[in-house]
Amino acid sequence: MTTPAEAGPSRISETVHRRRWLILAVLMLSLLIVVIDSSILNVAIKVIAGPEPDGLGATQSELEWAINSYTLVFAGLLFTAGLLGDRIGRKRLLVAGTALFGLGSVLAAFSSSPEQLIAFRAVMGLGGAAVMPATMAILMNVFEPDEQPKAIGIWAGSVGMAIAIGPITGGLLLEHFWWGSVFLVNVPVVVIALIGMVLLVPDSKDPNPGRIDPVGVGLSVAGLVLLVYGIIRGGELADFTDPSVLGTSGAGLAILVAFVLYEKRIDHPSIDISHFRKPAFSAAVTAIALVFFALMGVTFFSAFYWQSVRGYSPLESGLLILPLAVAQMLFAPRARLVVARFGARATCTGGMLLVALGLAGFGFFDAGTPLWLLEVAYFLQGSGMALIMPPVTVAIMQALPREKAGSGSAMNGTFRQVGGALGIAVLGSVLSAVYRGDIEGHLGSVPDRARAAAGESIEATLSVAEKLGPAGRALVDPANSAFLHAMHVTAWCSVAVALLGAAVVALFLPGRPPATTGEPSRERVGAAG
Repeated sequence: MTTPAEAGPSRISETVHRRRWLILAVLMLSLLIVVIDSSILNVAIKVIAGPEPDGLGATQSELEWAINSYTLVFAGLLFTAGLLGDRIGRKRLLVAGTALFGLGSVLAAFSSSPEQLIAFRAVMGLGGAAVMPATMAILMNVFEPDEQPKAIGIWAGSVGMAIAIGPITGGLLLEHFWWGSVFLVNVPVVVIALIGMVLLVPDSKDPNPGRIDPVGVGLSVAGLVLLVYGIIRGGELADFTDPSVLGTSGAGLAILVAFVLYEKRIDHPSIDISHFRKPAFSAAVTAIALVFFALMGVTFFSAFYWQSVRGYSPLESGLLILPLAVAQMLFAPRARLVVARFGARATCTGGMLLVALGLAGFGFFDAGTPLWLLEVAYFLQGSGMALIMPPVTVAIMQALPREKAGSGSAMNGTFRQVGGALGIAVLGSVLSAVYRGDIEGHLGSVPDRARAAAGESIEATLSVAEKLGPAGRALVDPANSAFLHAMHVTAWCSVAVALLGAAVVALFLPGRPPATTGEPSRERVGAAG
């Protein structure tokens, strides 16, 4: 049997080559709807937590699940979606996933309870799982290897654009419409993206696709859901040693271990464990997971900091995060130039340290911190992410042959999503546990039946304080102080994770690349088609 290396380079038609930048624009639009959805929800979570009819009365744990139901389904099905795209065609999968994402958005917009919102967000996650690997796989199949780093840098820069568009759009919508509009806004973007896909995007598939691994998919999803549920439950109880917490998290870890062992034994694994024998590959996926672990946890609590503690509107909160987005848009497309000069190791280590420095700022911020200091912290985080994401994505994608691009993209996306889900669960639970420990001593005036709920989050405490009238005003300052202390503790946990990521890439990513020989890029077929 001929291996991919022996089969020679794959060829790109001249027609596709001429359209490659238009195709990239369509792929970026597909990515925008997936990323915007996460960033737009962060602005809306305070409103969704509010009482009906303006909100759903969601608790902090339900808000975490509204985010993580999307993320866990997304992460759990990415590998299967990548293999399915390699089998049936990436364009077909991209179109189907985008349409399903749009349907899930409509259903989520008209949710009448937190439970419905969680369920419909899972539907959106199913659509997103189909979109993400197909997007990157198509990119790798329409660009020659010498242009792939540039294309991936631009593609990663669109994440920064989405981070900016999401909160600002969400803020504008929430000022004029109900909270469901932050999901309904996805529909016109989905329609435009579908038109571009049909007209411009070429199809591609793996001539020798692997078989689908339903057992592995089931094990991975079950393990992640149980693990994350146990972590979130520990935050609710402010007790991570509770038997229900230990039992659920332990079962999740056991299932994930069984998943890894199973994947090593079968001949058609969802995850090819052999890839992790390469230090550079392992370091790249670990870096992705750790940076999103740190960032997503901070993003989750920063919405409450801006809106509950500082009193800014959703729109103002969205505008305040602009420096993070601008930094990504500016530096992600240029990261390849930094890598060419200093090497992936130095570039990604520096990026991780910038992320850690930006996160450390939240360990000192209080209710009166000048805005320019907060904006500098966001800019540092965005700059660091811009230096990390393109190099590690290139390292992962170019470690596999082009025909396996769907599987490689799935692995890249899975570790990003799992890292983000665990970041929200772990850091959100730390925030909840520390907050509850600080505020419980101030809840003596709260009726017994409402005391447990009032201690779960700052939004819950402020809601109870409002219902108590003048007697509840004494809770506002303690709630703010308790939240700030919890935010500081959570921020320093995020810094520790980012520093761990810096150590990993410093030890295992390659250094400066060897000087190029000026060899031409892969030959293209002159005829269209």
